[in-house]
Amino acid sequence: MPEPTDPLLLGCDFTSAPSRRKPITLAVGRVDRGRLLLQALERFETLESWSERLAAPGAWVGGFDLPFGLSRELVTTLGWPTDWRACMAHYAGLSRAEVREVFAAFCDARPVGGKFAHRATDGPAGSSPSMKWVNPPVAFMLHAGVPRLIKAGVSLPGLCEGDPARIALEAYPGLLARSVLGTASYKSDDKARQTPDRLIARRTLINALENGQAPLLQAAGLRLKLTHAQRDALADDASGDSLDAVLCMAQAAWALRQHQTGHPLWGLPDFDPLEGWIVTA
Repeated sequence: MPEPTDPLLLGCDFTSAPSRRKPITLAVGRVDRGRLLLQALERFETLESWSERLAAPGAWVGGFDLPFGLSRELVTTLGWPTDWRACMAHYAGLSRAEVREVFAAFCDARPVGGKFAHRATDGPAGSSPSMKWVNPPVAFMLHAGVPRLIKAGVSLPGLCEGDPARIALEAYPGLLARSVLGTASYKSDDKARQTPDRLIARRTLINALENGQAPLLQAAGLRLKLTHAQRDALADDASGDSLDAVLCMAQAAWALRQHQTGHPLWGLPDFDPLEGWIVTA
């Protein structure tokens, strides 16, 4: 059985504009004797309700699918503060329209093929630059999410000290999904693209997680344990939001294992304290 002091695990599939149609999805689980158990999937239709959930007392380690920082190249070029907390405060003070305008001007001044400034973590993670404001709008996810994480008083290792019982890590479900599926797509918000092939890909990914075949879970000595109803729910959510939340929870489980075996920074490498880093990358 897990120790009483073991924290819960959270995995968050985030959207900067949650609604009834597209809520923020939070997977909640724990580790028990080598099994990663999914206890609940929680949905939040407003940023405020999500913020209140994170601010509530409790012990957890969470993987959050949103960028925790901007590239140093971008920040220094714009002349913004290079202290992470001051930079985030400056960024939060801008409107989304201002963010779009500033970032578009930055890109317009750069050559074709090098429009965006990347963080160091983008290469190994295969992630989009955190300044991207469309497809996907991760710049707005950072703008909506990180100030609320700070306000909730959680700890962001390597970036911001808060409540040591509530640990938030930047996660990226695509990194774990690609380790199983390669480049095969498993989700789409567009109903016309919610194809049988994508359903098969989701089932393949779920099967690999349950059998401990995903490299990340193999490394942590874990396998996902689902009920029949949970398995069906994850496969049937063609948007992939539910599955992405579980993938983020699995990345949080890996980080907890790293912490429990003595890693000082939850499995994160030495990284630029302005940019942040994606856990497991």
